[in-house]
Amino acid sequence: MGTMSTGKDVVSFLKGQHEQVKALFQEVTAKTGKDREEAFYRLRRMLAVHETAEEEIVHPAARRTLPDGEAVVNARLHEEHEAKEALTAIEKLDIDSAEFENAFRKLKADVISHAEAEEREEFNELALSLEPARLERMRKAAEFAESVAPTRPHAGVESATANMLAGPFAAMLDRTRDALSGKSHGPG
Repeated sequence: MGTMSTGKDVVSFLKGQHEQVKALFQEVTAKTGKDREEAFYRLRRMLAVHETAEEEIVHPAARRTLPDGEAVVNARLHEEHEAKEALTAIEKLDIDSAEFENAFRKLKADVISHAEAEEREEFNELALSLEPARLERMRKAAEFAESVAPTRPHAGVESATANMLAGPFAAMLDRTRDALSGKSHGPG
């Protein structure tokens, strides 16, 4: 359990991302002001990358492969939807306010319990069900999703209102998904 991405398969890669998400939650909690804003941005970016990889790569395989795949994936998608809604609401709050603290603490608890359910019911089961070569191909796709995700917030991060109007988390999800499906190579 030493390094982040020990194994060559998608399961250890995504579990490594779960560890990064937990660390980023801690970082946001520990910081204030501009530093908190930057940590919160990195957390949202990691969540966008991670959710996109799951939706495009992991969930379809789980649906087809696991005996109760449909139910497992639907439960995870419901939790992910709730988290997206919560994040969108949190993005509108003052980063150093008590409201932010409270909403963020609840989001953190929900995301961590979601990650644990995912590992238990989806990742570990896939690791047992799929051949290593397929799990490795899935990891490469997940790494690609991480490499194409936007690394910087929208221009003018100091303008909170502009950022809110752009719907940062939703925009990150869209851009990551587009890049992953190759849409960004077309015109416009």
